[in-house]
Amino acid sequence: MTQPWLEHYPEGTPRSIDPNAFGSINDLFRQAVARFPKHQAVECFGMTLTYRELDILSDAVAVSLQQDLGVRKGDRIALMSPNLFAYPIVMLGILKAGGVQVNVNPLYTPRELAHQLNDSGARHIFIFDGATPALAEIRAQTPLDSAITISPGDGAGASLLSPGIAENLGQHRTLQSLLSKYRGQKPEPVEINAEDVLFLQYTGGTTGPSKGATLTHRNLIANTLQFRAFMPDANTPGKECVVLALPMYHIFGLMIFVAYAAIGAKAILIPNPRDMDAFIRAIWNSRFSVIGGVNTLFTSMTRHPDFKIIDFSACKAAFGGGSKIFASTSARWKAASGNHIVEGFGLSETSPILTLNLLDNLQFSGTVGYPVPSTDIKILGPDDQPLPPGEAGELCARGPQIMKGYWQRADATREAFTDDGYFRTGDIAVMHEDGQFEIVDRKKDMLIVSGFNVYPNEIESLVCELDSVGEAACVGVPDEKTGERVRLFVSPSGSGDFNLGQIIEHCRANLAAYKVPKEVIRLEEIPKSNVGKILRKDLR
Repeated sequence: MTQPWLEHYPEGTPRSIDPNAFGSINDLFRQAVARFPKHQAVECFGMTLTYRELDILSDAVAVSLQQDLGVRKGDRIALMSPNLFAYPIVMLGILKAGGVQVNVNPLYTPRELAHQLNDSGARHIFIFDGATPALAEIRAQTPLDSAITISPGDGAGASLLSPGIAENLGQHRTLQSLLSKYRGQKPEPVEINAEDVLFLQYTGGTTGPSKGATLTHRNLIANTLQFRAFMPDANTPGKECVVLALPMYHIFGLMIFVAYAAIGAKAILIPNPRDMDAFIRAIWNSRFSVIGGVNTLFTSMTRHPDFKIIDFSACKAAFGGGSKIFASTSARWKAASGNHIVEGFGLSETSPILTLNLLDNLQFSGTVGYPVPSTDIKILGPDDQPLPPGEAGELCARGPQIMKGYWQRADATREAFTDDGYFRTGDIAVMHEDGQFEIVDRKKDMLIVSGFNVYPNEIESLVCELDSVGEAACVGVPDEKTGERVRLFVSPSGSGDFNLGQIIEHCRANLAAYKVPKEVIRLEEIPKSNVGKILRKDLR
């Protein structure tokens, strides 16, 4: 298949990268520490850590994992925290000990947390104090041997207000105690190669429970080098300052941190970007050069009364993904910063970047740009035959950033790839004549709420646990604030007390807040096809 996008690469942009240039993500970090030991690595709550300090603290975590918990190469360790100093400290400690990090959303309910811990086989978890009630409820149902709690000030040498630890959590240690005990010690070296698993990044499925995308060191190295090659002007070693409002438990935020830590950048960690007042106070005079976000984040920023006080004089790029960037949002951003939001496309399974717009676009393109170096993309029709430019079909991709497969799911892995090794994204796209790609539809039934994937099957199966509910179906409805909101249709079973309020409460108890339906509509019968399949398109 031809690759017309290569002819539109800026002069000097390589057509390919070497994903074997580094042996592991650890090598990238060691290089940054050696080059920029005194540079500020992270900032949070107005406090900072240098690269040397981050190295020392993550060494302490690695020593604790090896000596206290007996962690060996390949052991899965869960990390469930917002963007705090603890996140990069613990992450780098896990990697130095040779562990596999299981990224967990701290907003998860007990039900969601239990599935992820059991599926991954994680034996240890580092968990934010505020998330401990969810763990306490299901801890006995998981293979966990130990829990290490994280407070907001851990690693900063400061005592900050903590939401408190659940009284029924059971035996646990604190991260601060481990850092104090082992600070200054070096972990035993672990031989890591590029094909070793780095992260288990859980992603929802259109049917069944969520699956763990198995991302290797090579995957993240490749995506880091692809991003760097495509965006050299926003990747100056030792000079960049990146605003990390995207959560690091999400692959978009995690990859941005890895890519910029590799060049000695400073990352401003935003624990709660929904608190827009605090967010803007944290960045307004920071002279940041890079920021990443989803459309709802940029929309909230541009509509905030204090948006006008932000200093954009050093801003080189705003990267958008996770959901479609609206032209109106990008226009408001450009009016303040001088540049449009650079939209890209990717998934958890692709580490995540597959395509990006160019940094110097004078107009908002409405596309997700060109494939990054060493990435091949084709649009396939229903019979898996390549489609010409202008025709919509499934976007399928091949490249060194694409996952090894789904964790312990050989069947799902086979289904996710074509016979010739292209990953099926499930997203419907069109390739333009110049090689830019435009997403025209998403996975048929998937919703995106505030940048997070929401899968109807999960909500419907949960609601149907109630005796009073016969059938359920949910669809996405456009929402100015969150992009989409969940609308749920239910029909009564004829048994039990059918109560719409009870249905909402059941969802709140078992789903993360962004998945909870904002509307519940009663129908006597859910529309179905002649073979009994629920017709969500009719409900839309």
